[in-house]
Amino acid sequence: MRLTVKEAMFYQQLENNKVICKLCPHFCKLDDGQIGNCNVRKNLAGKLYSLVFGKAIAVHVDPIEKKPLFHVAPGSHSFSMATAGCNFHCKFCQNADISQVSRSINLDLIGQNLSPAEIVSMAIRNNCTSIAYTYTEPTIYFEYAYETAKIAHQQGLLNIFVTNGFISQEPVKYINEYLDAANVDLKSFSDNFYKRLVGAKLAPVLDTLKLMKKLNIWVEVTTLIIPGENDSDEELKQIAGFIKNELGEETPWHISRFYPQYKLKNHPQTPVTTLQKAYDIGKDHGLRYVYMGNVPGNQTENTYCYNCGKILINRYGYQIQKNNIESGKCRFCGVKIDGVGM
Repeated sequence: MRLTVKEAMFYQQLENNKVICKLCPHFCKLDDGQIGNCNVRKNLAGKLYSLVFGKAIAVHVDPIEKKPLFHVAPGSHSFSMATAGCNFHCKFCQNADISQVSRSINLDLIGQNLSPAEIVSMAIRNNCTSIAYTYTEPTIYFEYAYETAKIAHQQGLLNIFVTNGFISQEPVKYINEYLDAANVDLKSFSDNFYKRLVGAKLAPVLDTLKLMKKLNIWVEVTTLIIPGENDSDEELKQIAGFIKNELGEETPWHISRFYPQYKLKNHPQTPVTTLQKAYDIGKDHGLRYVYMGNVPGNQTENTYCYNCGKILINRYGYQIQKNNIESGKCRFCGVKIDGVGM
């Protein structure tokens, strides 16, 4: 039985029982009975409803480094949650089984009924420092995430979005009071890439990143590098330049290795040399923190002091071997290290 039916936020009613969803830049215009691009928001008799409020399809306790967030309470655990659905249709999605749900699926039959208060209680019982809205896309279950984040904030927990960044500006401003950090996928610097492989546009993602920084939400950026798609020197320089010039040199850039999956199963995995090239480009552009992901054991998993160059956090995969940050500062030279809860 459904936990609750929740009227959606951020929509406008039109004539003839039509509505337009304003949650994300798809701005879906829906007739009565029609479902949006995300597959989880539906027009019912001229009102827009979330079909996944209180329906968690995934809940796990993860190291916060898995998000990946390397500058938010390092070494802590994050209670991670998701519902079905996504407003992107990435051909390389690693969670396609839950993000790309079919419109024919009865959403009441998948996931488990968990109220926002129950999510927060589970996070506290599992000694988590934060709640991460992740795995699929938190934008599409905004009402659920918002209500959970509000309670979590009252209980002293951090709130984190792991997001594709394709969200309208008003919802970002609305949740800003409770949103502490975000890892935003900047999948490419090409609008053509977004149209072909994702089914969206680049510009709104860039706008979200700039708005989050303006609102003082801690931001880390992730780029999954796919051979032949977004790995040219020019594009990597564009991404690094955007991060440095628009977000700031303190913004971490996670360069992640692609492995064949979903609709790109026949695509080659990313050579480590390509990741190294991207890493060097990031550092050459003056970024303080650049990390190579999906390559366990490499030295770029470590956090280095941008002032003295010494290792601050020694990592292996998602595990911290040693932490030389004390009270938010480098133990060796005393310079302040960027992040939340460092």
